[in-house]
Amino acid sequence: MQQTLGPIGHLLETKLHAAFAPAKLEVVDESNQHHGHAGANPSGESHFRVRISAADFHGKSRVAQHRMVNDVLADELKTRVHALAIEIV
Repeated sequence: MQQTLGPIGHLLETKLHAAFAPAKLEVVDESNQHHGHAGANPSGESHFRVRISAADFHGKSRVAQHRMVNDVLADELKTRVHALAIEIV
């Protein structure tokens, strides 16, 4: 069962929309799958999966694409988000 996005998930969505104007974007909170693991925040919103498709990624290597996403979400990755799985679709 997919979790409803909370404020952190919505922030990720907002930042990714603003940066890439994606054709497709799905932000999934997978924190419930990591309960009790290192880095898991007891209040949730610590583990996310992003599926994104945007013209900005065309012609770039997968490493470059992931760096672009990580750069946009750098503040959240330094603080609240422990893990981010990125799928460029």
